[in-house]
Amino acid sequence: MPIGMEMKLQVKLSQQLVMTPQLVQAIRLLQLSRLELVDEVRKELDGNPVLADELIEPQERPQTDASLDKAAEREAPVSAAQPEPTGGDTQGNEPPASVPPMDAADNKDKTDEIDWEKYLENQQLRQPTGTSAANYDDLPPIEANYTRPPNLEDHLLWQLGMSDFVEDEQRFAALIIGNLDEKGYLDLEGGTGPDGEVLPDITIADLAKEADLHPEDADEVLLLIQRFDPVGVAARNLQECLLIQAEVLGFDDVEKAVITNHLHDVERRNLNAITKALDIPMEEVIEAVKEIQKLESIPARNYAAIDDRTIAITPDVYVIKDGDEFVVTDNDRGMQRLYINESLVKKMLLDPKAKEFINDKLRSAQWLIRAIEQRRRTIIRVTECIVTKQRAFFEKGVAHLKPMILRDIAETVEMHESTISRVTSNKYVHTPQGLFELKYFFNSSISRVGAEDIASESVKQAIKQIIEQENKDKPMSDQGIVKLLKESQGICIARRTVAKYREMLGILSSAKRKKLF
Repeated sequence: MPIGMEMKLQVKLSQQLVMTPQLVQAIRLLQLSRLELVDEVRKELDGNPVLADELIEPQERPQTDASLDKAAEREAPVSAAQPEPTGGDTQGNEPPASVPPMDAADNKDKTDEIDWEKYLENQQLRQPTGTSAANYDDLPPIEANYTRPPNLEDHLLWQLGMSDFVEDEQRFAALIIGNLDEKGYLDLEGGTGPDGEVLPDITIADLAKEADLHPEDADEVLLLIQRFDPVGVAARNLQECLLIQAEVLGFDDVEKAVITNHLHDVERRNLNAITKALDIPMEEVIEAVKEIQKLESIPARNYAAIDDRTIAITPDVYVIKDGDEFVVTDNDRGMQRLYINESLVKKMLLDPKAKEFINDKLRSAQWLIRAIEQRRRTIIRVTECIVTKQRAFFEKGVAHLKPMILRDIAETVEMHESTISRVTSNKYVHTPQGLFELKYFFNSSISRVGAEDIASESVKQAIKQIIEQENKDKPMSDQGIVKLLKESQGICIARRTVAKYREMLGILSSAKRKKLF
């Protein structure tokens, strides 16, 4: 019997999360770093004529009269609380009637009904976000205006311009300089192509051919470049780099022989092998190795493109100790004071043809101001929670850092873990213990004997402290560190964990840490 087919009408009730453009914007702003946020604000200022900051049209600060403060409290600020961009949950306050509603169901008809003139009148009592950039105290320090130091390529090209190379030799030298890596070595590896295929390595003859230079002259030009300042630059490996320096400095045959044939023995501290191979006294080997250690193994050390000594990080929030309490304040220094350009809006509202355009731009400006304020509040709220849970760290230091994961903060502030992840990424906090990324405070736990768990970052610092205090003539092995951590602090970790943490800290193995002389 054939099965009958029929059409039915059913009613089904379901829930789903709708990501409105405004919520997407709030989430995107939340995960931006400070510099990225400044760039985003600049783009919005360029594209939205009704949005302004004090650099465009300075505003007078509202009076500090108590009556005005109360009036401002009665008026809902432009930066009213928005739904938390939690990735799953949305919580927030309803905006006042005088402010354009933030409902996803708003349409063009409702937009046209907004009384923008009343909205602009209410703006008079509102404090724009951020701080004034008009005062000299708010300007960057004079050090921020220094020009960057020349990098290695600039330094070498300057020397090339001062040399007496002919035209084809200069082209070849420029190709050599352009193929240096970050350490100052000549990188001739072919790498990979756009489709992932392995490309053949480049040769000196290939560079000479590209520069229309005779191959017999290429080696001579390369040798002259390798004697530029810093000496040893454009070498193809460590051995060649050290040999060039040894020849320029007039090292003897023993020192050159050690560089040529026994660098691996120097690295392993195996001086007996060098003594036996060269058939010379141990004293001569020791003196030769001492002189070799004075040579520069990284020619570009003082000419890095990015000088780590001059990198400055501007914190997003400050944690300041006031008596027995820790106070969290945001760092709005350098941030634009965004507000609605009232004079322009009032003029354009007089033109019926521009009303629709102004409505769209006003709503966009309002959303941006609110999203920035919500971002600020969320960062402060999360930082306050971190301070509460990690109070021992802020008082005593890294050794007292507790294990903590994103869920611990998310449950306390009633946000989604994805929101906490966005808030803590590329955000920095200045504390009494130093400057840290907010991600720093989230650590896995490591068990201890007869005590509460300890954070992995604290274990790293304990390993670092043990190595700093060890006997340099007899460095402690990874297994010895494991034993000492268990006996002194009750920390139970494996030898491979110590090795991993040691490598993360940039500390060599015990064999390479041993004091040679």
